[in-house]
Amino acid sequence: MNIDLHSHSTASDGTLSPSQLVSYAKEKKIEVLALTDHDTTNGLAEAQEEAEKQGIVFVPGIEVSVEWPTGEFHLLGLGLTHESFELSSIIKFIAEERERRNRTMAEKLRESGLDLSYEEVLEKSHTNTLGRPHFADVMIEKGFVKNRQQAFDRYFAKGRPCYVDRRGADLGAAVKAIKASGGIPVMAHPLSIYVAWGKMEDTLTQIRDKGVMGFEAWHPGARISEAERLEALAKKLNVIATGGSDFHGQKVRADRHIGFASGGLKIPERLWKENLLPLLGRNFKADFK
Repeated sequence: MNIDLHSHSTASDGTLSPSQLVSYAKEKKIEVLALTDHDTTNGLAEAQEEAEKQGIVFVPGIEVSVEWPTGEFHLLGLGLTHESFELSSIIKFIAEERERRNRTMAEKLRESGLDLSYEEVLEKSHTNTLGRPHFADVMIEKGFVKNRQQAFDRYFAKGRPCYVDRRGADLGAAVKAIKASGGIPVMAHPLSIYVAWGKMEDTLTQIRDKGVMGFEAWHPGARISEAERLEALAKKLNVIATGGSDFHGQKVRADRHIGFASGGLKIPERLWKENLLPLLGRNFKADFK
């Protein structure tokens, strides 16, 4: 079975529309697909409709930005049945924080001598979750950089001249919001919080104790040995392990291919059949309207 429990569309920072993403997944023989756009559920109904046409098991999801002292903490919500009041409130908070950050980045870009405005990026991006990748795309179009990676390396990565920090959701509140929406809260790519392996078990234990029900062990950002280690830790802590490609599109992050994760290996089907599916229910069928 070919599965992918982490992907993105144009509803956030992917390059394929939700329906195009599902069609592409079908071409690549994906049988189970989760759409987990950043801080939005806007693409789920469209993707669900296309998945029904294509005969793909669709897992409605979201990737919520969480406040954390080190690195980057993202929380996946997998198997959402609806957008609860709690989740809507978090999405609204993050959207307001995102706009503040984007406007500040635009100011910094102009101060760096680049002729670029927030309004221009917003108009050209056709998304409600504007972020650094969209700024990068317009910068590519205008010839300021060659690709997204160069934009981040020169301007947007932490410590670079146009980087702007932002606040995320409280972890406990995000967990509650995902559960209130019928979903399973799973920590995305745990290595991105930049915790040493010597402290990883204690840190993941604290995160589990906040109500997180799983860790995304298999991800392109983790080596095979690291993915195996994370999966073993999940088992030890009595939570599930999941896996996803974090696919954004064929032309973005060329190292990420739908259906594949650590070391370029196919995402293990056990992460769906033995881990996530039993929590969602053996007769799981998405119906996100």
